[in-house]
Amino acid sequence: MGEFVAVSCSGGKDSTAMLLLMLEKGLPIDCVLYADTGMEFPEMQVHMAKLDDLLYQERGIHITTLRHPHGFEWMMFDRQLQRKDAIAKRAAKGLPPQGYGWPGVRVRWCTGWLKTHLIRKEVNRLKRERQARHYIGIAADEPARVKEDVYPLVDWGVTEADALQICYDRGFDWGGLYEIYHRASCWCCPLQGIEELRKLRVHHPELWERLREMDRRALAQFGHNPLGQFQKNWTVERLEQRFAAEARQTAVPGFGREPPR
Repeated sequence: MGEFVAVSCSGGKDSTAMLLLMLEKGLPIDCVLYADTGMEFPEMQVHMAKLDDLLYQERGIHITTLRHPHGFEWMMFDRQLQRKDAIAKRAAKGLPPQGYGWPGVRVRWCTGWLKTHLIRKEVNRLKRERQARHYIGIAADEPARVKEDVYPLVDWGVTEADALQICYDRGFDWGGLYEIYHRASCWCCPLQGIEELRKLRVHHPELWERLREMDRRALAQFGHNPLGQFQKNWTVERLEQRFAAEARQTAVPGFGREPPR
């Protein structure tokens, strides 16, 4: 009996390319793990369903989807803090003892609780019970992220650009997500740049409206501080005002065009 192979698939271009190449090369795959935050783009959900169909067709197994029992918004607004010192600090600032607020660079609770923790827990179980080897889709041009486990794309010299093209060549295009956004991560991420948020407003207006509602709720619960404000210098509502003003400006006839000669 060969080793038990557990493959992590985030649904992004690198891990998707890894899985596609592993299938084509006839490499063993015993399970594929995917952590669903509940805040993925609709196109990502379609992509994962398509990938699951291929996996079942080729190997007779389905993707194992891991989810937090409550999800992103519960963690953000409702999770009760447990540590007494954390509760005391909140009380001293007049803040409620529940909810983590918006994730930030220093406290990325979303990645920790909704992705990393779930995957690590399941991988550790499989390593303990099945002596599994863990395959991770990190590209060859991201060597700093390589730590342990198995990194096929690194071994094969597949870069991020290569990975995206591999996916496109095999009919996996995420409904155009990578043609719009730099990364196909959670649509509500406050760590994304202004340009990405501008695109979200244009290309996914229904998600933008959800983000505006989350912004209003966070400000009402936590106020203008790192927990309640979407980004250091921006609330979502201020971004809405900025983007709306930009849209009106560019809609003026002749704006941005060269004068007639």
